[in-house]
Amino acid sequence: MNIIKYKYNPIITFKDVVPSNSKFQVIGAFNAGAIQYNEETILLLRVAERVKQSDEKCMEVPIFNNENRSLDIMNISRENKNYDFTDSRVVRRMDSNSDFSYLTSMSHIRLARSKDGFNFKIDDKPFIFPDNKYESFGIEDPRITRIDDNYYITYSAVSNYGIVVGLAVTKDFKNYKRLGNIFSTENKDVVIFPERINGKYFALNRPVSKSTGKPIIWISESNDLIHWGNHEILADTRENYWDCKKIGAGVPPIKTKHGWLELYHGVDENEHYCMGALLLQLDCPKNIIARSETPILVPSESYETEGFFPNVIFSCGAVERCDKLYIYYGISDNSIGLAITSIDDILNTLIK
Repeated sequence: MNIIKYKYNPIITFKDVVPSNSKFQVIGAFNAGAIQYNEETILLLRVAERVKQSDEKCMEVPIFNNENRSLDIMNISRENKNYDFTDSRVVRRMDSNSDFSYLTSMSHIRLARSKDGFNFKIDDKPFIFPDNKYESFGIEDPRITRIDDNYYITYSAVSNYGIVVGLAVTKDFKNYKRLGNIFSTENKDVVIFPERINGKYFALNRPVSKSTGKPIIWISESNDLIHWGNHEILADTRENYWDCKKIGAGVPPIKTKHGWLELYHGVDENEHYCMGALLLQLDCPKNIIARSETPILVPSESYETEGFFPNVIFSCGAVERCDKLYIYYGISDNSIGLAITSIDDILNTLIK
């Protein structure tokens, strides 16, 4: 298929972002939600920051303190045998059953604007910053869906309670309102369809069982965007395919005459993240019409195969411009790339 990676990728890196706090340094700008708003392309970046380490004998980790509504910095001695520091992304308490006790970085959502879809001006201040006990370790991987004149933002909220899905709404990307947590632990990769279907709202999501099963895509329905139910499996992993280990929704579904086009990520046995597509029935999106046999976008360039978490292509948003689809994707958990194709080119890989 005809898909072109922008020759000046990555279009945004951590070096382009001003830290939100003088004690922080930015280590990543990636996994951006995308939308066309008036004459601008809006990206909501996931910006990851860590504390500038002042003492090599300690690990300093940021935590939002819900009690006094402040950002705290916790110091953990590297000589403390109760903790495992081998993974630079997390601190694990040895006697805990959890995957981690603390994140070494904290993410928030930052706004970037562009007139041409290529060159972005990034705000100096966060757009959405952690603000409650469910977000004490950060907020991650936003998606944006326009319904009427409202822009709904889903994001992963991380804390010692687990990962839940928060929902916020804005009309102007200047002010926003939190609407609460719409999916409880452990869930993420939530994308909302841009219109009601047979009187219902629909969302794709990815619950993760701690007992059995793999991370796969589910579909849920709602009357009000807040209360979700009738949860059903939409798509499973596929043995011996590029998406054999886990899958998750990426871009909010795009309506076409052939069906709802969903761009999703799949992970193989080597932990490589690639992008593929699902085509869902227009009047009943629980039905899959077609699915990518091979990925439409794979990590192949040096800026994709190296980095903080290498071999990752992870998209949270795409924008239609001049009959082209601009796909904005996270690269290796540290920067943002752009790939350009057309919806018809993707559909041609699905419709035989």
